[in-house]
Amino acid sequence: MAAKALSFDVGDYVVYPKHGVGRVVELQKEQIAGMELELYVLRFEKERMTLRVPTNKAEGVGMRKLSSNKTLEEAIDTLKGKPKVKRTMWSRRAQEYEAKINSGDLVSIAEVTRDLFRADDQPEQSYSERQIFEAASSRLARELAAMEQIDEPAALKKILFILNEAAPRHYKAEA
Repeated sequence: MAAKALSFDVGDYVVYPKHGVGRVVELQKEQIAGMELELYVLRFEKERMTLRVPTNKAEGVGMRKLSSNKTLEEAIDTLKGKPKVKRTMWSRRAQEYEAKINSGDLVSIAEVTRDLFRADDQPEQSYSERQIFEAASSRLARELAAMEQIDEPAALKKILFILNEAAPRHYKAEA
């Protein structure tokens, strides 16, 4: 068997692109269809979900370790940036936002969070905009929480603080 490119240990936090931050709770060996498979058992607390990923498929599905501090700084800088408002149809933008969230890329998730953020003094969001914003900000908060060893509500509070600090600069400039 070839050397594994990715290796995770029990207790490691990992990012699974479609589900966000989970924790490796166990390494299992299982007989499936007559083959011996080695599996990572991931636990996603927020969704109350357990996922088994064959160790040889982890890289292929995009499973990764938590982002580096450099990537986290880049994501925070992205949050502070000017929101990009596209003039395309909402359905197309929603698909793009969902794809960015499911990519598992921290900076892309930060872009979605920034672009859909609305300060208290701004116009109300539609239901679907709010849903996608909450999905993106929650995904971002979970990785930030795991990296900084804080709880998710504290991480979300930090993200919203950054967005609220940056928002007046961008919206007063347009007025």
